[in-house]
Amino acid sequence: MKEKGIMRKIILVALGVVALTTGCKTKTEGKVNELKIALEPKSDTKTKGTVTFSEKNGTVTFTANISGLTPGMHAIHIHEKSDCSAADGSSAGGHWNPTFKKHGKWGAEEYHKGDIGNFAADENGNGKIVFSTDEWCIGCGDETKDVLGKSIIVHQGADDFVTQPTGNAGGRVACTAIIR
Repeated sequence: MKEKGIMRKIILVALGVVALTTGCKTKTEGKVNELKIALEPKSDTKTKGTVTFSEKNGTVTFTANISGLTPGMHAIHIHEKSDCSAADGSSAGGHWNPTFKKHGKWGAEEYHKGDIGNFAADENGNGKIVFSTDEWCIGCGDETKDVLGKSIIVHQGADDFVTQPTGNAGGRVACTAIIR
């Protein structure tokens, strides 16, 4: 009699473990990991917009839609801290550079993981940039790839891809923390 009770408890525990692990697998299979966040104006500008990170099959696609810019070229970077509290965006720190490389253009011999690049704002001050890479992840915990806990900074001017360590892109006109 006692053996039946023990066996019954073992079976119930085993079924619970199977249900729990099966449930975890089905929740993540085939889904896109996505994070959409709003840009805040900085440095007394009216710059705003949205940034979306979308991860699928090991590739992260970054899309930024921005308005309120001066017409022309602007730089956009990932910065090291998820802090946009300073009026000029300086609280976000420097470029995210977990591999300790020189600043440069993405895909060149050396570049920061945060060196996204430049995009154009039209005559109405609207701009968009789309960028995909397998060198980032969203919440994976790998310090050299994980964008969570960082920030996005939109700059007043274009990145020259040469000046160390910033690219001489000018003031910070928008910021958002990359957090859930």
